[in-house]
Amino acid sequence: MNTTHSADKTQRHAAPNAVISKTGVSDAQASVSSGMNDRVWVITGASSGFGLAMARAALAAGERVLGTARDLSRFASLQQEFGDRFVAVRHDVRDTDAAQDVIDRAIAAFGRIDVLVNNAGVGQVGTAEEVTDAQLRDMLAQHLFGPAALVRAVLPSMRQAGSGWIVQLSSQGGRGSFPAVGSYSAGKFALEGWSEALAGEVRSFGIRVLIVEPSRFRTAFNRGDVLLKAPEHAEYDSIVGDIRADMSASDGAQEGDPSRAAAVIRSVLEDTDAPLRLPLGAEAVRNLKRIYSDNLASVEQWAELSQSADFPGVAPSNRPGR
Repeated sequence: MNTTHSADKTQRHAAPNAVISKTGVSDAQASVSSGMNDRVWVITGASSGFGLAMARAALAAGERVLGTARDLSRFASLQQEFGDRFVAVRHDVRDTDAAQDVIDRAIAAFGRIDVLVNNAGVGQVGTAEEVTDAQLRDMLAQHLFGPAALVRAVLPSMRQAGSGWIVQLSSQGGRGSFPAVGSYSAGKFALEGWSEALAGEVRSFGIRVLIVEPSRFRTAFNRGDVLLKAPEHAEYDSIVGDIRADMSASDGAQEGDPSRAAAVIRSVLEDTDAPLRLPLGAEAVRNLKRIYSDNLASVEQWAELSQSADFPGVAPSNRPGR
């Protein structure tokens, strides 16, 4: 084992020293960005939460950002503070027909796009029986169709440039679900599957994909006027009542810090060994380790019976891309 190489990797992958300044940007963000202050970002849902933290980090590092939101008045402070390095565009991520315009406006303003961050979206609580067809489709519109439209729009310019990053804000709920969050997880599972295929399709063009899987972070996600809730059926109170209450009660008490998350994401984008998936936060790491371990144990437990479904004597397929 090359101990020097191992030590270098350990140091490179260590948590950033996230000393947060009054602008909401850490020392780590500044050091990561040195020499990289000409990047152009498109960040959806940039008026709050992860989107705002990432926009502020990029702008404070001297980079340029086009941020989208449904309410442009929420961008007043960014526009005043950073001037023409920040462009605000009104956009609802569900409006897939407008995705090309968002990308075109960024290129018109800044000449290119180096990083697309698909961040916009909200959560939803409700059991399979409670969530309506329209509500389920809305989750897919926000977390799959909207991001996919923006990716399709940005890929030609990134291919021409021979580089680029697509950052997909998923969730630990994009790899494991639990009662009352099935509709939200459906959108995130779909985003992750689509993005995993995307990563293999664009890697040879110099384009990278990062799927971010956060746990609880102190954003507006759990706020009463933001978190969507399906009509409740009393029959499910004993099953998901505690989950509903916990989702609401956690607002303002989440352990995750969006500014530190932005520093971590920025550091990963600089790493040549960047993973496809990045769990974010201690709860996400703990839960995803358990999910992967449980899934592997189940596959191994049932492997013999599963394999008996093949024609006898026919070798398993080795397909391209697998």
